[in-house]
Amino acid sequence: MNSEHIQSLIRTYRDGLLADTLPFWFPRCVDEEYGGYLVARDRDGSLLDDDKGVWQQGRAAWLLGKLYNTVERRPQWLDWARQGIEFIDRYGFDPEDGRMWFHLTRDGQPIRKRRYAFSEAFASIAYGEYAQATGSEAYAEKARRAFRRFVDHNLNPQGVQPKYTNTRPMKSIGFPMITIAVCQELRESIDLPDANDWIDRSIKAIRRDFLKPDLECVMETVGLNGEVIDHFDGRTLNPGHSIEGAWFIMHEGRRRGDRDLVAMGCQMLDWMWRRGWDEEYGGILYFRDLYGKPVQEYWQDMKFWWPHNETIIATLSAYLLTGDDKYAQWHQQIHDWSFDHFPDREHGEWFGYLHRDGRLSVTIKGNLWKGPFHLPRMQLTCWRMLQDWTPPPPPTH
Repeated sequence: MNSEHIQSLIRTYRDGLLADTLPFWFPRCVDEEYGGYLVARDRDGSLLDDDKGVWQQGRAAWLLGKLYNTVERRPQWLDWARQGIEFIDRYGFDPEDGRMWFHLTRDGQPIRKRRYAFSEAFASIAYGEYAQATGSEAYAEKARRAFRRFVDHNLNPQGVQPKYTNTRPMKSIGFPMITIAVCQELRESIDLPDANDWIDRSIKAIRRDFLKPDLECVMETVGLNGEVIDHFDGRTLNPGHSIEGAWFIMHEGRRRGDRDLVAMGCQMLDWMWRRGWDEEYGGILYFRDLYGKPVQEYWQDMKFWWPHNETIIATLSAYLLTGDDKYAQWHQQIHDWSFDHFPDREHGEWFGYLHRDGRLSVTIKGNLWKGPFHLPRMQLTCWRMLQDWTPPPPPTH
């Protein structure tokens, strides 16, 4: 990548974030009556459903706080973040057990929880950014408390039916992955005291249990001791998820100046790019089988927006950290395919769900799973990486 190309990418990511993605969501999704965000949107921004997913409340408030803290201290961004934070405070937690809900009505009445505590993870990073923006120790404490609920529930779940019985117990890469990302955010926003310890512990678990050098892959689920479970669930790989974890680990390596961590992240990317990239149509396939067998999930060959966001970050990270032209080529491939197929040229933002050949599956822009998070996080992360990057000096002879 030459300097002209770098500058072009900076403009693409920066302007896409500030002039396209953010204006699609804000102020449109801010609920001035009840607080929080209404993100279930069709392609033109019209409201499809006024229920509120708690993940998206935390993620949107995090984004606004992050922009305020790292891009520009715009009062409007902080006020919109406040509306999400106060909605979470008021309605996000079940007073019976302190756990967070997953799905609420517009006015905050509970609909359901999930088995997992990822609502707590996203609330914690939202609280952290808001604490940093306002200087509030009370919100820093809320961030620490939500993080502790997240890890405690994942390590010792209370009051929920386990996903798997003792007949065939399994564990997912999701918990250590999200722990890394949350701790990286809380280390930056509130200087979480044990962030590095949790990151070390999580990276160790991923390396020990989920990386399989003999199979050249990153497992999505394994047995409790890291063993491969040769059944549908155990064989199902999620390349985009593993690639997301890869760039979390690369960024940790960059921060610490740890080449081994950078190499670990690059190895994860290498393995899962080869398994996930669709050689026929381009783009990242959603699921793959460990041994190349059929996958049982019917959306296995669709192209979702978020794996492409994560792969754009990971390939760019790998190139900037190693200088390996292979990663520059991969970044060009995933960038071009994504920007050719996902953006809505008429109404802004990205569509979420495509068929394998890139045709649009559904016009939806937001739901319980998709909102202002993966795409703007990608745009912000790539913009900042490129802006901060210093090219290596030319070799001396």
